[in-house]
Amino acid sequence: MFKTLFLSIILVVSPIWPLGENPLVGDPYIIVNKKTNQLAYINDGAIQQVYSVATGKQTDLTPEGEFMIVVKAPNPYYRKKDIQGGAKDNPLGTRWIGFDALETDGRMYGVHGTNIPQSIGHYVTAGCVRMENQSVEELYEKVPLGTKVLIINTSESFDDLARKAGAIE
Repeated sequence: MFKTLFLSIILVVSPIWPLGENPLVGDPYIIVNKKTNQLAYINDGAIQQVYSVATGKQTDLTPEGEFMIVVKAPNPYYRKKDIQGGAKDNPLGTRWIGFDALETDGRMYGVHGTNIPQSIGHYVTAGCVRMENQSVEELYEKVPLGTKVLIINTSESFDDLARKAGAIE
């Protein structure tokens, strides 16, 4: 009885969306391919957009696996160098989309903007996925908390990867 009541409450008040198994065809889903330095945004059962990104300067810096978006923040504060959100010298750019890699609760790894747009397409980060500010702002508006993020290093196409993940048919 208590377990059923507890589960019912969690389902109603949970800030994580979508609940249950996901992705389901139609759910938002993100795939980052470190081999090509590209990010695919999938929604409504189709690849909606492919963006160029920057990833780790060493292959192992950007963690691989399937993670969940657990934090979203506009104009994120850069703790390492005490740089306020929105400042022109903030390397995190205008948005932070944090995912739960390596038990860091979305605070250490994320998809974020940049103050160095010429770095996009290169292997330069300390482990995050870096996007142009305009692109990360678009993505930020489209992905809810709970969206899955698959990070992989492969020659497979986004279509094949999305099918294997169950994000498209």
